[in-house]
Formats: sequence, structure tokens, C-alpha cells
Amino acid sequence: MSASDRLVLGFDTSAAHCAAALVSGDRILAARCEAMRKGQAERLMPMLAEVLAEAGTGWRDLAALGIGTGPGNFTGTRIAVAAGRGLALGLGIPAEGVSVSDAYADGRDVIVCLPAPRDMVHLAHAGEIVTTENTIPPGWTAPLTGPAAAALGAMTGHAVVAAPDLATAIARIAARRAGPGRPRPAPFYLRPADAAPPADAPPAILP
Repeated sequence: MSASDRLVLGFDTSAAHCAAALVSGDRILAARCEAMRKGQAERLMPMLAEVLAEAGTGWRDLAALGIGTGPGNFTGTRIAVAAGRGLALGLGIPAEGVSVSDAYADGRDVIVCLPAPRDMVHLAHAGEIVTTENTIPPGWTAPLTGPAAAALGAMTGHAVVAAPDLATAIARIAARRAGPGRPRPAPFYLRPADAAPPADAPPAILP
């Protein structure tokens, strides 16, 4: 098997879904995506095993992993990153972190619109978040489609892409990038967590 055809498993749990895909070069050998607001931690590993079984392959056949690193849900992002690091260590293969904006753009000179909390959107270009809009205008979806995409494209001078199969895009990007010396996957956070440390002082510990 040539380097371009190596087996790469990509997965993502950064939003209200659990998604996985196995690719070899341009071929998608198996892919799954299930909508879920919670339960990704319990579902991810069985789903990965199912994807491998569907393709008639096993863990030891993998050459690399692609891990979705967000931005997205704090807990969901950590689930995929932790699983990816553990699998990479156990299998002795590289794990490549891929941001959602990178996956949607996939190397193209486009604007990506990502959903954000509180009815906001993040706009990204070349894998970098360039602005956060205060409110999603009427008719917008994220990533944008239809007239809203055309309007934003006219303002920015770039095309606005629709969402691809996220796990497949992550796996394909990882197939190109993963290798020795690359940084370990890490969560990509755009803002601090909503949870705050308690304001009250901790109780005194008596001797």
C-alpha cells in the first residue's frame, strides 16, 4: 500500500453528533454519523469498531488517526481528543488534530461559517477564525447556504462552503498531514468555559 492509500480513521464529537469515517486515498471505505446531544463518550468506541468491521479491517491495519479538535462543545471536543491520544499511543501510530474550520475548507480559499453559542456564528478563513458575529441574521444557517452564502461571499470576496462529511474530511486531511514530529491533537477553544470557580472561600481544614 502506497503512502497515499494508507488507511486513516477520522472521527469527531465536537457538536451534537458522533461521526467516524475510514478512508484510503480517495476511497471512503465506511462512514457513520449519528445525531446526539449527549452520550458520545459511550458511543464513540463502538462506532469506531463498527466502521472498521464494515470495511473488513482492524485496528492494527490503521496507519494514522484524524481527530476533530473543535471549536465546538467543550466536553464533546475533549472526548474525541482523549480517545485519539489513547488510541495513537496504544497502536503506535500518529494522530493528527484537525479543526472543524480546516475540515470544512479542506485547503480551499473559502469562508467557513461555524455555529457558536447564544445564536452567534464564527467566520473562518484559511483555518483561522477571523470574526465572530453577534447574531445570526434571518435565514442564515451555519455553514451558510443559499442567498446568505452568496451575500457573504460578495462582502468578503470568497466563496462560502457548505458542510462536507466532517469525519471524512478530517480523515483525508490527516492522511496528508500525519507523521512523525507532528504536535499531538489538542482541543481548539475560542472562549473560556461557562463554568466558573466558586466565589466562596473553601472551608478551613482543622488540624
